[in-house]
Amino acid sequence: MPALVNYGDDDDFYSGGSFYTKSSDLGRLCSISSQLDVYYPPHKRARIGAPFLFGETEVEHNKQPSIDVLPDECLFEIFKRIPGGRERSSCACASKHWLMLMTSIRKGEYESSKVVKENISSSSDDVETISSGEADGYLSRCLEGKKATDMRLAAAAVGASGHGGLGKLSIRGSSSSCGVTNFGLSAIARGCPSLKVLCLWNVPHVGDDGLSEIAKECHSLEKLDLCQCPSVSNKGLIAIAENCPNLTALSIESCPKIGNEGLHAIGKLCPQLHAISIKDCPLVGDHGVSSLLSSSSSVLSKVKLQGLSITDFSLAVIGHYGKSVTNLVLSGLQNETEKGFWVMGNAQGLQKLVSLMITSCCGVTDVSLEAIGKVCINLKQMCLRRCFFVSGDGLVAFAKSAGSLECLQLEECNRVTQAGIIGVLSNCGLKSLTIVRCMGFKDISLGAPLSSPCNSLKSLSIRNCPGFGTVSLALVGKLCPQLQYIDLSGLCGITDAGLLPLLQNCEAGLLKVNLSGCLNLTNEIILALTKIHGATLEMLNLDGCRRITDASLVAIADNCVFLSDLDVSRCAITDAGVAALSHAEQLHLQVLSFSGCSGVTNKSLTFLKKLGKTLMGLNLLQCNSISTQTVDLLMESLWRCDILF
Repeated sequence: MPALVNYGDDDDFYSGGSFYTKSSDLGRLCSISSQLDVYYPPHKRARIGAPFLFGETEVEHNKQPSIDVLPDECLFEIFKRIPGGRERSSCACASKHWLMLMTSIRKGEYESSKVVKENISSSSDDVETISSGEADGYLSRCLEGKKATDMRLAAAAVGASGHGGLGKLSIRGSSSSCGVTNFGLSAIARGCPSLKVLCLWNVPHVGDDGLSEIAKECHSLEKLDLCQCPSVSNKGLIAIAENCPNLTALSIESCPKIGNEGLHAIGKLCPQLHAISIKDCPLVGDHGVSSLLSSSSSVLSKVKLQGLSITDFSLAVIGHYGKSVTNLVLSGLQNETEKGFWVMGNAQGLQKLVSLMITSCCGVTDVSLEAIGKVCINLKQMCLRRCFFVSGDGLVAFAKSAGSLECLQLEECNRVTQAGIIGVLSNCGLKSLTIVRCMGFKDISLGAPLSSPCNSLKSLSIRNCPGFGTVSLALVGKLCPQLQYIDLSGLCGITDAGLLPLLQNCEAGLLKVNLSGCLNLTNEIILALTKIHGATLEMLNLDGCRRITDASLVAIADNCVFLSDLDVSRCAITDAGVAALSHAEQLHLQVLSFSGCSGVTNKSLTFLKKLGKTLMGLNLLQCNSISTQTVDLLMESLWRCDILF
């Protein structure tokens, strides 16, 4: 310091020239020398305070290095070299800007984990685990409502890219303000090229650009489901057809811009398409439907057409070219006539058809139904809903023609009568018969003698048919001695006398019985049921049978061995009935319902705890005589049981 500071009496600085010409250099010197002891006389104020800082040096000293100053091109190159999915996810969490950059990187543009492993001497186990599953694409995501946003899709694309990407993505509804758009779908396309299943439901902001990006990147797409996508048109569907040759299933519903052109491309360019479903698309007509089926490479096995403006021409094409069709659903086809369905049956093409469901089609008549039965020799399942021109005679003719028929379901077919059902049971080997809301039944005795019994019928379901009463039930019971499943819910007209012959004729032993809403049944029939079938009965539903009392529960407790599901909701049950059930040592109930039983009170707590040793579900809804405190005690004791209260 002698060269810099004068220790003379004048106490002045050294008067010679400075060693440094730049003020910045002097600042650096002062910064270093500020750590030294410098002499200041007491009668003079220090001329320079420590530490010595100058403006230029302060800026340089406080300026922190940041990766954000790099342009996006540099960040893009850096992110491409991130080795594993965990590291990529961490970077994506740093900021929205980084997330957007990472979603712009296609999965194939990342440096492979194999190269990273060669360049890095010590490779972590995490990287090896991630790299081993990069081609799987087994992950699935489902975003609904407010959770369906572009940011969530972008994050899912980045996060799943290191684990093989998403294999299945479902988006169900989105917010109008910040919902899913083409950007989010594009992020998925770039990050998840292994995507195989895509479902878009009620996403109005996703259009052709987003779907085209999926088609461009996701060549392995196998299933596509579009529902209420008003912005998707033929352009997007054509892009899928041109780039996704492995497409096997396509479902389109309420897409007003998709028409014949898009379906023509699908039929021409997707040779592996096995299932097609089209509903409420006004632009789809005969040309689009025929293009799907008439293609030389068509292997369609499942066809579902609902609410379309197609004519008899489409039905003729289905009947002629549908040689691979096994499942056919036709619903709400108002422009079809009897001739169209007749031609569909006589075209000899639907010989492999196994399941046929027809709903609200005025062209289905007795004549056309018989024609279908003659050709569809392998038909096993038939469902007719709201086919108002089908009568009992037509059903009998159909049953005689369709020799392989096993399951028949009729719903709101009001011209079907008791005689028709008896004729069907007598002329085919049905295994299951379901009749729902058919108003043509009249509970009268038939004058003609009964035909041979239907020993093949195992399941009988007759629901909410007000004309089906005691006489009709007794006739059916005599014809079906091998029944195991009975559902007679909503038949207010049947009585103990009508049900008893059916119970007595069931030789195989009943397994499941549903008598909910049968208001006229009493304890006597339950006693007979448990005595005859108590050794086999597994499920019994007496919901709404208001004449059923504790005596029925006593009979159940005494005679039922394998009963696991019991519903006595809205019956005249009291604590005594619950006690009787709890004392049955052989019972192992898993599901028990006392909903609406006001006679069950807090006194049943002990009995319910005993029953709860095997219970998985207990319904105490609207049991007004049971307090909240009692339910809390039950929940503490029956921690394995789901309790509704």
